[in-house]
Amino acid sequence: MNDFPAPAFAPVPGRLGPDPDLHAALLAARDASGWLRFDAFMQQALYHPQAGYYTRSSPKLGERPESGSDFVTAPELTPLFGHTLAAQVTELLQASGTQTVLELGAGSGALAEALLDVLPPHVAYRILDVSPSLRGRQAQRLARFGERVQWLEALPESFEGVILGNELLDAVPVRVVVRSVDDEPAWRERGAVWDDTANAWQWQDRPLDRALLAAQDARCAGLLDEIAPQLPPGYTSEIHPQGQALVGTLAARLKRGAMLWLDYGFEERTYYHPQRATGTLMCHRAHRADDQPLAEPGEKDITAHVNFTGVALAAQDAGLDVLGYTSQGRFLINCGLPQRLAELPQATAQERVASARTTANAHKLWAEHEMGELFKVLLLGRGLDATRHWLGFAQGDRTGALG
Repeated sequence: MNDFPAPAFAPVPGRLGPDPDLHAALLAARDASGWLRFDAFMQQALYHPQAGYYTRSSPKLGERPESGSDFVTAPELTPLFGHTLAAQVTELLQASGTQTVLELGAGSGALAEALLDVLPPHVAYRILDVSPSLRGRQAQRLARFGERVQWLEALPESFEGVILGNELLDAVPVRVVVRSVDDEPAWRERGAVWDDTANAWQWQDRPLDRALLAAQDARCAGLLDEIAPQLPPGYTSEIHPQGQALVGTLAARLKRGAMLWLDYGFEERTYYHPQRATGTLMCHRAHRADDQPLAEPGEKDITAHVNFTGVALAAQDAGLDVLGYTSQGRFLINCGLPQRLAELPQATAQERVASARTTANAHKLWAEHEMGELFKVLLLGRGLDATRHWLGFAQGDRTGALG
């Protein structure tokens, strides 16, 4: 998302108010003491079947707040993003001898449309998206491609081809942990309690159930043990067992081909740097950002940056190879975005205006101070040459930084 911080929001005209069904679901998800772990809160706020942010019928994605949208992603800025990504996708399809693309969380369908416009016509496109309203937008936008595009109701048990996830992992629920003031125990876990007096959800920390975490995700538990000594008391961050489990599941079902993840995030040593002491949780609404995820659940996006080391290790545990890792800016340059930009027509005054806007948006994609450095690209594969210099990673590969 490409947004700017703001301390507070005015009501957004036409937006729905707090949903009683979502509120009831949040209350019901609490434990016997009234405490709700944050990943459970985030799960309901984003994915409640009727009232979650991603399941309710609001525009969500768009370039400007006037449309009622909340944030913009790279495919919304310019179709050149998808056209450029298609070069890497084509190389992977050809190398793996497959002809199907599966996009997870396809948003408005902008990326699918741009890819389908330039991918070979025999390539089939599959979409898995939890949002009924977004699936409707996708169906309208992609109708001209006919049966090349199909929507799935669940993850396939087996898949051959290329799996794409653009700004998907940042919306997978995370757990919030806080370094204890004393050393025993080293970590506490942050959750939510409902305050009847304030009529609001409030943060409350509890001792982290270390044994339960170790049983569910031994690597996350070991990571916390490893980083605890170097972090100051009160240090707050996120761990990602759900996101890494999703990647592991997908990796196990990928029989031949590749996965491409594009998202904002860091490798582990940067993610848990001592100076990054307040975590990465952020909310988005009306193209403004805030750091209050417990406020107005269901009415705004909640995200956390991606730990790309954890993603890579989860994939490796399921038998995949790490084929490349770099910044989005370097990836797009390697795949030829500057050349595509230079080839845009500039025949009429109207076309020159459109070209200038496209150029400005394209520069946002690779500029270091915009999306070029914060966003990363991770390529994982099975049955592909792990020694090959793949197109998007031919220069500036940072795979070594994941360790």
